[in-house]
Amino acid sequence: MLPFKSLLQLDKSSVTPIFIQVSEQLSRLIRAGTLGAGQRLPGTRQLADLLDLNRQTIVAAYEEGLAQGWLESRSGSGTYVATHFPEVKPQAFVEKKADEQSRIQPGYAFESVTFLVRPVLTTSAGLHLDDGFPDIRLAPMEELSRAYRSYFRWGNPQAHFGYGDTKGHPLLREQLSLHLNETRGLQTTPDNIMITRGSIMGLHLTGQVLLRSGDVVVTGEMTWAGATMNFQKAGASLRTVPVDQHGIDVNALAELCKQEGSVRMVYVTPHHHYPTTVTLRPDRRIQLLQLAEIYKFAILEDDYDYDFHYLSRPILPLASADPRGMVVYVGSLTKSVAPAFRIGYVVAPAALIDELARLRRIIDRQGDPMLEFAIGQLFKNRDMKRHFRKSLRTYHDRRDRFCDLLATELGDTVQFTKPDGGMAVWTRFDPSIDMEALATQAGQQGLYLSNGLAHNPPGQQLNGTRLGFASSTEEELERSVTILKKIIRKND
Repeated sequence: MLPFKSLLQLDKSSVTPIFIQVSEQLSRLIRAGTLGAGQRLPGTRQLADLLDLNRQTIVAAYEEGLAQGWLESRSGSGTYVATHFPEVKPQAFVEKKADEQSRIQPGYAFESVTFLVRPVLTTSAGLHLDDGFPDIRLAPMEELSRAYRSYFRWGNPQAHFGYGDTKGHPLLREQLSLHLNETRGLQTTPDNIMITRGSIMGLHLTGQVLLRSGDVVVTGEMTWAGATMNFQKAGASLRTVPVDQHGIDVNALAELCKQEGSVRMVYVTPHHHYPTTVTLRPDRRIQLLQLAEIYKFAILEDDYDYDFHYLSRPILPLASADPRGMVVYVGSLTKSVAPAFRIGYVVAPAALIDELARLRRIIDRQGDPMLEFAIGQLFKNRDMKRHFRKSLRTYHDRRDRFCDLLATELGDTVQFTKPDGGMAVWTRFDPSIDMEALATQAGQQGLYLSNGLAHNPPGQQLNGTRLGFASSTEEELERSVTILKKIIRKND
């Protein structure tokens, strides 16, 4: 038997519960290969005696491992390391009067890039089943207002209104580093963080720094257009791999790497794949990190809604298990608080952060220091943490109610899986339903929803769309589903 008493080092003074410490350390042993696939673990009573713990603590730790996908239970036999893990291997100017046309078209030529044509999303009045936006009515407005006022009373006023650090306000970087380390298992300092105006800016800067014309970027067959547009603008050549109920197909990625010979970047949304909301399975996470080391490509991890997970604890980001600095981690408070709060961040090794900041300086000298300071204060005072807890409870209830409505009112015309987290449900409609007509007729009745056409891979008709539930109250969700039901029945 492995010396578990030596391998599992527990800190009873830590704020992290003991059962979480046990579960996390077991997962690290699995990632390191100390515990192999299919290896039987000690019984709960036996391990509790070895570690001088209550048996229920070990039961809870094993249940956490089962929920995370690291362990599996065999009836009448015990608890084992999950069998689907790969083997771990260490590793002269004439003035002329302007005519009307000149106000529309310039007198010189320029290229209009068609792939940049994309509707601008705005928050519409009335009912909406959107892409998965937060409810701005829950945003901590009073707390934010107090934090803004404190900015004018704090420190040297002259410094407040001059130029600031291109990487972002020091307070927010410091507090965000602490927050990410605590909640996502990252090991950052403020030097590893740059504040941006939303995650889209982080994706753009990363693409501009890392990509050159012809570089291969791999995404899932279905993915976020905002990301691929940036890669294309950087001159990259896009490749795709399939996506199933466990996330992107990493085996297909491995084959693609062999065929291409050189892959520069892989873009993933592993916590909740966009648009389908599925979570990338742990063994695929390990294999993806291994492939990055072998083929020397960067992993661009877009973790757009990590703060909202409704079952157990969320699976930690790829960046938390990245020993070689292969992951660039991008996130945002847009989905956590409100779209108007243009606060995003990039987490990466300090050398890349420095280069990103140099590029950012020539297009956007700095962010909004007042907003960044205020958000930093909310983290420092734990107001942001309270907001996350409150929102999580509310969105959890709304998810459950919305999924019940879909099942009971539209069950014969839609297919969906209740998502473990996030703020939208990926919903496939019966092929007989015209999604464009459905979205148009719903809009005529005061309900916005996307027709889903942007999610279709080339040559495929998914007849699916993301239906956001978080930004609507339960009563608003009921009215929305009622409108959809009436339209579908009318068109039968």
